[in-house]
Amino acid sequence: MRDQEPAPMDAERRLSTREAAELLGVKPETVYAYVSRGQLSSRRVSGGRGSTFDAGEVEALARRNRRDSSGGSGLGDSGGGRSGGELSVRTRLTLIESDRYFFRGVDAVDLATRHTYEEVAEWLWTGRMLPGSTFTAPTAFVSVARRAVEALPEHAAPADLLRVATVAAATADPLRFDLSEDAVLGTARTLIPTLVAALPPRAHDRRDEGPMAHRLWTRLSMRKADEASLRALDGALALLVDHDLAASTLAVRVAASARAHPYAAVSAGLGVIEGPLHGAASGLAHRLLQDVLEQGDAAPVIADELRAGRRVPGLGHRLYPGEDPRARALFALLERIPRAEPALLAARDIVETTARHVPLHANVDLALAVLTVSSGMPPTAGETIFAVARTAGWIAHALEEYGERPLRMRPSGLYTGPRPPQPLPE
Repeated sequence: MRDQEPAPMDAERRLSTREAAELLGVKPETVYAYVSRGQLSSRRVSGGRGSTFDAGEVEALARRNRRDSSGGSGLGDSGGGRSGGELSVRTRLTLIESDRYFFRGVDAVDLATRHTYEEVAEWLWTGRMLPGSTFTAPTAFVSVARRAVEALPEHAAPADLLRVATVAAATADPLRFDLSEDAVLGTARTLIPTLVAALPPRAHDRRDEGPMAHRLWTRLSMRKADEASLRALDGALALLVDHDLAASTLAVRVAASARAHPYAAVSAGLGVIEGPLHGAASGLAHRLLQDVLEQGDAAPVIADELRAGRRVPGLGHRLYPGEDPRARALFALLERIPRAEPALLAARDIVETTARHVPLHANVDLALAVLTVSSGMPPTAGETIFAVARTAGWIAHALEEYGERPLRMRPSGLYTGPRPPQPLPE
């Protein structure tokens, strides 16, 4: 039996914190957590303490929460039906539960702290651990990808560079339409180093050999890397390889279900990753952290963010009620880098200042910001790290999707426009 929907509320009606909490079925402090995450907007009570909330927004969030809790959002967990009324994606790659996440049943943090990015990627692709794994880019692929990237304007974003490099590399691969497992794995092992090699170097010594983290460093920082910094960058890549059905990964799975080749599937993921709620979120955290370092205090910076109606970046994650395990692991690696201490203290100040009112933990975007700020990298560096890392996960999902029957469900639009017939406009 379906839950009865409450009667629509007047969009102008304001709710108190207590009323909003009762409607949502949560504690009052959770209401403010929704505000910090950008899921609700609030208005301070004139001449008093507390806030009020738009009743329509609260009601809409309550409906979304009910759909999510009942599985009615359209994405199942691991069901097998692919042509019924509910889209369900079967995967053996990543499990997220109890503030932990696992790659093929193995704790992902343990994998990332004990193995290189390349080894973790191989594990995700094949279920085999191959110590000493390395990736090599064919010269022809790198050449065509670099020429394409060099033709872009200087202000092109990281996702632009990587997307263009991906398309260019595809044109150099006459076997790109071969969707057999061996062919797709071959694409994976050559595309990732091609993407890194196509990025313009910030340092004079462009590095195109060795571990991927070492090659990527020269594209992100002009500083000479120490071993602890390279280990932190490698750990970040390994931690970010996959995170179940994020928005970009779902786009990749849909493309792969239509039997798009791996380059096209990766391009679909890159098209989604550019949004501020996904791959670009670390750039917002980077700028926030820089502002705190410049002012020496998180309180006024956070106040400015909230006054402007923005959520505080780098805090909270809807999949982790507690601590984001990726942030915890990356912070541990960053603590081994002496020059990262000021950024680490600023990040702690951000968390502690916000925690006075909203109990939110740091997420991986804030940890990435500490890495990029302390390493002299630009604000877009976190997005580049994220995209390069996640390319391995996208190909793992594409490979898995190629083994499934194509999706037969075609979602229907819920039309809310004027009913026909309407007169033609004059």
